[in-house]
Amino acid sequence: MPIVVEAVYKNGELNLEHPLPFKENERVKITIEPQRQGSSALTYGLIGWMGDAEVVRRLALDPEFGVHESP
Repeated sequence: MPIVVEAVYKNGELNLEHPLPFKENERVKITIEPQRQGSSALTYGLIGWMGDAEVVRRLALDPEFGVHESP
């Protein structure tokens, strides 16, 4: 059964806010998922764009690439 805990990463260590219910030396599997705020954080990196924001803006607003030009 998964347990979700929050931690703060500081000086190379994850510091848990509360103790965990495990025995000493018990092995566990850990998945780390950064907490992000806002919708831009949810979509950040989906396209893998390596250019600058101005080029993306021009492409998004250019009528040549609009939905009316689609087949």
